Formats: sequence, structure tokens, C-alpha cells
Amino acid sequence: MEVFLLWHVRHARWLDGRPTTHRDEAGELVWDEEDGDDLKILGVYSSEARAEERIQRARKLPGFRDEPDCFYLDRYSLDEDQWNDGFVSIAGDGQAD
Repeated sequence: MEVFLLWHVRHARWLDGRPTTHRDEAGELVWDEEDGDDLKILGVYSSEARAEERIQRARKLPGFRDEPDCFYLDRYSLDEDQWNDGFVSIAGDGQAD
């Protein structure tokens, strides 16, 4: 069984007025949480059509309507591992590992 995770990205604005990049040259949605972009999950849906219906409803709401093309829909299979390797932590300035 597959499910559809629906995300929205609120892109941070640059204080110096530089334009905000929403999509790359290939048209793919881009974000960088370290630069202040906010990624939020709107829901998990049983079909792509239901997720698309949610996008249409969300585009009318405050915040979402400001970035109506910044929705990201991702398909996942249930009961299937998504992260199969370990990970390492790299501490930043002033942070403990």
C-alpha cells in the first residue's frame, strides 16, 4: 500500500532584498532549513487525488496562499524502511554532539 505525504515550504526572505529561490533550474522545489526555510507536513493521504484536493484548500489559507507553488508531494510504501544506514552528528559552533 502506498501513501502520499504532503509538505509545504515557507521560504525565508533575505534581509538584503535578494530574491528568494523557490525552485531550481529543473523546476524542482528547493529549501534549506539552515537558511531559515520552514518545512511543514500538511498530512498523509491515501491517494494523490486526495492530496491534490488538500493543496487546493490550503492555497486559500493565510501563509500558504503567499507561496501557492511550494507544496511537495512524496509517495511512500507502508512497512518499508526509508533510512537503511546509520548517521553521524557534526556539532556546530557552541553545540554539543
